[in-house]
Amino acid sequence: MAASNTTRGAVMSNGNGLEPSRLHSADAFRTASVGLQTRKLRAALSALGIMIGIAAMVGVLGLSESSKSDLLAQLDRLGTNLLTVQAGSGIGIGSGELPVEAAGMISRIGPVEQTSTISSVDVNVYKSDYVPEGQTGGITVQAVDVNLLETLAGSMADGKFLDPATATYPTAVLGSVAAERLAIHAVTGTQQIWLGGQWFTVIGVLDEFELNPDLDRAALIGLTTAEDFLDHEVVPSSVLVRANPDFIDEVTSVLSATANPQNPEEVEVARPSDALEAKEAADDAFTALFLGLGAVALLVGGVGIANVMVISVLERRSEIGLRRALGATKRHVAVQFLGEALLLSAVGGIGGIILGWAVTGVYANVKGWSVLIPPIAIGGGMAAALLIGAIAGLYPAVRAARMSPTEALRSA
Repeated sequence: MAASNTTRGAVMSNGNGLEPSRLHSADAFRTASVGLQTRKLRAALSALGIMIGIAAMVGVLGLSESSKSDLLAQLDRLGTNLLTVQAGSGIGIGSGELPVEAAGMISRIGPVEQTSTISSVDVNVYKSDYVPEGQTGGITVQAVDVNLLETLAGSMADGKFLDPATATYPTAVLGSVAAERLAIHAVTGTQQIWLGGQWFTVIGVLDEFELNPDLDRAALIGLTTAEDFLDHEVVPSSVLVRANPDFIDEVTSVLSATANPQNPEEVEVARPSDALEAKEAADDAFTALFLGLGAVALLVGGVGIANVMVISVLERRSEIGLRRALGATKRHVAVQFLGEALLLSAVGGIGGIILGWAVTGVYANVKGWSVLIPPIAIGGGMAAALLIGAIAGLYPAVRAARMSPTEALRSA
């Protein structure tokens, strides 16, 4: 009786009853990690699936955000307030020409800050006067006014742009592609091109025009030069318009009627920056596709963890039976195996975030972008990894917990 009372007193807690069996967090972590440490290769391969899925998702979101940041910086630098006015093209649409006075009339619109005229000149460009007729190299000739560079927010790769003085003489500025095709990379002041039956001196080479790539393949000359030296009638092929950004929609709505009051339906108005934004929209579609592929990879990784954990339960029946016989509860066993699954997914998630970050950094640096990893990619990626791990480890944990100690020891 005394021994019975002593035993009972040993398991009493403050006289309130039996003390519940407990598994502290540190112990749960230790028991979960032991199982993985004894099967390192299997654990690493299981975590690899999660790592690939998380890396794909982090990388895609990081590259998308970095690309978008670069686009916003590009639009901020180039401006979204540039409009292009040109004659309509197609069957039954206009004469293919704008009125000569189009630029002057457009400049009278209140919010319009700047206009620039471009007129296509029907002559060929050669580096030598011995080149057979018809071999143009795809280079066009455009007569432009002196504020074109400012209107397009462009820059010079070498030399200088046309000014009021040089725009009246046989001088030319080459677009980036035109200069490459003519093998003129550095301006010396002595290079000449054969244009319209006479020599023109090259005074500058342009950087790429991001808002008007057609000018990259052109030789640019002054409007006065085109009239005086090439007998060209300056009829605008297009008019570039910079407007106050706050009134861009209002200006767009009246441009057609202002440029050609008699036939406004024959005028087309476009905003070049829309093409950049459309490209970003297309990139967003690919981002969604790659995120889907990353999710599939993550799901495959989860299946891999579930498979490994089921095999682990079968292989460790003797361990489970022994722990149960020594007093471990079903909950303890379930926590151990669920903890192993969560540790596997956590390792994979952390590795995936690091890998995705590294891939984003390398690619963004190659492209010249700022490296941006959205917080949702890190937090969401880790949460997704743990969720997949929890789901994958739930069935094996329940199966291990329901295993009878006697059956487990008998099968060992």
